[in-house]
Amino acid sequence: MPNYTLKINGKSVAVSADADTPLLWVLRDELNMVGTKFGCGIAQCGACTIHLDGIAMRSCQLQISMIDSEEITTIEGLSEEGNHPLQEAWKEVDVPQCGYCQAGQIMTAASFLKENPSPSQDEIRQAMHGNLCRCASYNRIEKVVAIAAKKMS
Repeated sequence: MPNYTLKINGKSVAVSADADTPLLWVLRDELNMVGTKFGCGIAQCGACTIHLDGIAMRSCQLQISMIDSEEITTIEGLSEEGNHPLQEAWKEVDVPQCGYCQAGQIMTAASFLKENPSPSQDEIRQAMHGNLCRCASYNRIEKVVAIAAKKMS
C-alpha cells in the first residue's frame, strides 16, 4: 500500500492507503477525523466538504493520490476554538436540527465568504444550493451566512 504525507489542518500526517481511496475515508477511517460526513458518495450532497488550498471540495470524490502538497482543512481545523464567525452565527441562530449536514454547510460557506466577503442574498443562495439539508433548514443557513459575512467584514 502506498504511503502519503498530507498537510491537514496545519500538520503533516503520514498515511498508508490505496491510491484510489477517497480522502473522506482516509480522514474518517485512518485519522479518526469524523467531522467530515459521508452523505451520498457521488459529490452531490456536500456533507463531505473540506477545503483544498481554501477551495471547497467534495472529499468523497477526491482520491488520495490526487493530492500533492495542497493544504487540507477540515471542520476540525476551521478554527482551533470552534469560534469561526460562521460557527458562532450557526449557534446564535440555532441552525442545526439533526446536524448531519452542518460541517459541509459551514465549510462551503467559509470558502464562499473568503471569495465573496459581501454577498447578496441571491449570491448566498447560489453558493449554498449544492449542499443538501435533510431537515430543510435552508432559510436559517442563508441567514447565518449573511450574519457571518457582516461579522467578518
